[in-house]
Amino acid sequence: MSGEQAQHRVLVVGGGMVAHRFVEGALARSGDAWRITVVGEERRSPYDRVGLTAFFSGSTPDDLTLDRGPFDDPRVELVTGERVTEVDKRARRARTESGRTFDYDTLVLATGSYAARPAIDGAHLPGTFVYRTIDDLEALTAFIRSRSAQLGRPLVGRVVGGGLLGLEAAGALQGLDVSTEVIHSGTHLMSAQLDRGAGEVLGRLIEERGIAVRTGSRTTSIDPDATGAVGGYELTDGSRHAADVVVFTVGVRPDDALAREAGLECNPRGGAVIDDGCRTSDPNIYAIGEVAAFDGRTVGLVAPGYQMAEVALDRMLGGDAAFDGFDESTKLKLSGVDVASFGDAIGTTPGALDVVYSDPVGGVYKKLVLSDNAETLLGGILVGDAADYGALRPLVGGPLGADPAAFLAAPGAERPTTDLPDEAIVCSCSSVTAGTIRSAVVDDGCEDAAAVKDCTKAGATCGSCIATVGKIVGRQLTMMGKQVSTAMCEHFDLSRRELYDAVAVSGLSTFSTVIERFGRGRGCEICKPTVASILHGLVGEHVLAGESAALQDTNDHVMANMQKDGSYSVVPRMPGGEVTPEGLIVIGEIARDFGLYTKLTGGQRIDMFGARLEQLPLIWGRLVEAGFESGQAYGKSLRTVKSCVGSTWCRFGVLDAVGMAIRLELRYRGLRSPHKLKVGVSGCARECAEARGKDVGVIATEKGWNMYVGGNGGFTPRHAELLVEGLDDEGLIRAIDRFFMYYIRTADRLQRTAPWVADLEGGMDGLRAVILDDSLGIAGDLDAAMARHVEGYEDEWAATLKDPEKLKRFQSFVNAPEAPDPSLAYVAERGQVRPATEEERESGSVMIAGTTLEVRR
Repeated sequence: MSGEQAQHRVLVVGGGMVAHRFVEGALARSGDAWRITVVGEERRSPYDRVGLTAFFSGSTPDDLTLDRGPFDDPRVELVTGERVTEVDKRARRARTESGRTFDYDTLVLATGSYAARPAIDGAHLPGTFVYRTIDDLEALTAFIRSRSAQLGRPLVGRVVGGGLLGLEAAGALQGLDVSTEVIHSGTHLMSAQLDRGAGEVLGRLIEERGIAVRTGSRTTSIDPDATGAVGGYELTDGSRHAADVVVFTVGVRPDDALAREAGLECNPRGGAVIDDGCRTSDPNIYAIGEVAAFDGRTVGLVAPGYQMAEVALDRMLGGDAAFDGFDESTKLKLSGVDVASFGDAIGTTPGALDVVYSDPVGGVYKKLVLSDNAETLLGGILVGDAADYGALRPLVGGPLGADPAAFLAAPGAERPTTDLPDEAIVCSCSSVTAGTIRSAVVDDGCEDAAAVKDCTKAGATCGSCIATVGKIVGRQLTMMGKQVSTAMCEHFDLSRRELYDAVAVSGLSTFSTVIERFGRGRGCEICKPTVASILHGLVGEHVLAGESAALQDTNDHVMANMQKDGSYSVVPRMPGGEVTPEGLIVIGEIARDFGLYTKLTGGQRIDMFGARLEQLPLIWGRLVEAGFESGQAYGKSLRTVKSCVGSTWCRFGVLDAVGMAIRLELRYRGLRSPHKLKVGVSGCARECAEARGKDVGVIATEKGWNMYVGGNGGFTPRHAELLVEGLDDEGLIRAIDRFFMYYIRTADRLQRTAPWVADLEGGMDGLRAVILDDSLGIAGDLDAAMARHVEGYEDEWAATLKDPEKLKRFQSFVNAPEAPDPSLAYVAERGQVRPATEEERESGSVMIAGTTLEVRR
């Protein structure tokens, strides 16, 4: 018998994340004893379904694709685009819809689940979608673009189902310029994970984002319009409402058709029944992931699927690992809304005690569920501030180790520090314990969170635990007597803060002298732009001057934002969102003449997309002539100062929000920093400028300006916290000056203001002491540094247009400077243009609203 014939044949049916995890583990543990075949119904290799919403933030299917390394291994064959429809258990053979057959010794079912549609009239009309796969999202996006062009207006969208996936879908629709409402049958959003108090706070946060919420309602039918597509819907109360697109997120169902056809025992409510070793009623067939029913339940989460994959693999190799149930911890990935639930979040355990902190005005709700003796943490809910999720979730089932009230304090307050026991699971996605992380540090030499992630997979899936992983690594290294490295990169042993101080004291003004004095080598993509930012703040040199030009990231290098199609966007500054009619006309004429797509940004500016590299100087020549400046939308610098109309126009306005916003934007324009900066100024407590979602938020009151700091809408959204209240104009500006300069001097590389404030010694109180009381004796230095910035400001594009040497870099082709990029082609969309897809470029035409249009270059 040949070696190939002697190999144990493992057939994995299903090509999702759980199948990927199984294959990774099998390759690491089975040696050459197995031959693995993976058959997936989707035409793609496994991708990150947890991060699917990133598709609407510019991520491509390739960006979401999981590591293909396991499928390049000669022991593995990956078959995509094939659905297995028959399993012959006696012959141990599987057959696909196309007639292909695969023999196996062990079969692993990882078919996952499918998105359900309600059993109502019209549930399959054109314009109805589910939210489950990349194909679903691509179809949804294409329909919205085509339908809005056909109707000549933005669409009206409805999401049926207000759970985790429904809120993500609503955010996606909103990002596609579809006015959106979530319809939920429960009393509050995410009713499966949150109690009513948390759900109501979440509802307010969602509505503040401009997404309407209707709870306690069921959709009874989807009604067609005259074309047969979605035109509206009806609710149980008999009311009818208009809609152009409907997304169903009413849950998922186990894809167990193959298991039932094969005669495997299945749960009446769905799923192939498994034991604690993940074996089905056939000893040669295992089931893992969302298709597997354990203890009468199936769960649509990836973390239990990963655990099942590890258990099944261990049992197949002769081990005794056991699946012990579902961890249903969840964290909402809707940008701008921070929500998490873990353990017994609702408090169903007999005798459970609830400890609750609620701030409806601030949009924060926190609850810890404890055992009847108030010692064991059973679960919790975090809404509006989920910063403690990574630290609390691993403690479920064990002692909290501190006063519960300490974890429920206001955002930014000092938290108790407790060492997690070795058995505490830090990464639920990959079932990595604190002990495993410590072992990676001690036994495998890992010295940072990135190394631990590569070694153990902790933080590799959803990433919500990575901060906790970093803290465990740091504490373990300290216990071992090792100094925790704060080195910026392999070329500098100094942190960004230390390097800033060193450059400031030395007076060096070029990268080459800085790296010669304080570093080694030639630098990298980490240290070069960091040093460029430091030098810009200390020396004030133009971003493209001398050595600085070669240090910049792509966007800074050409002073424009590169888009996914290789073209660039242009964003002129509009301080406070104010612009004259003449300015609007100029922007409109430029966009028309250069064929640019225009869109209003969230920062009250007009973004123009689709510019080629060689067009940038021509566009900016006209903008500068009309009085516009660069908005620095491409840099780690001040982006925008957003404002409401304030007391100038609004009958509720207390102070002149627009005037203050303009004053602040003109003062801090061009200010380079560790990360981008955003400011909001609201003229009253109604907060129309959303100031508490900014790095600096200013809100007018009858007593003066209230100043909030440390907010952002990034990957870990945070509400800004009150620093000081009742300031006059000059006091406000002085406080912001010091806050920005102190942040620029002391923050780490790419550290936003929210984590920077949290890491400061003394937290918010310590920051107040520095900014307001000059506890460090540096207030005068901070004031002087900001004064130098204001005095030395120069519009980068205006200066570039006067310098022939700088203009040379804006050429697509050296020998043909005016030639366009031949890979770019554009089609009409909503009366404007957008980049053509690869298929459209190949065909030379595109169908929009029933009309065939020529693709132009």
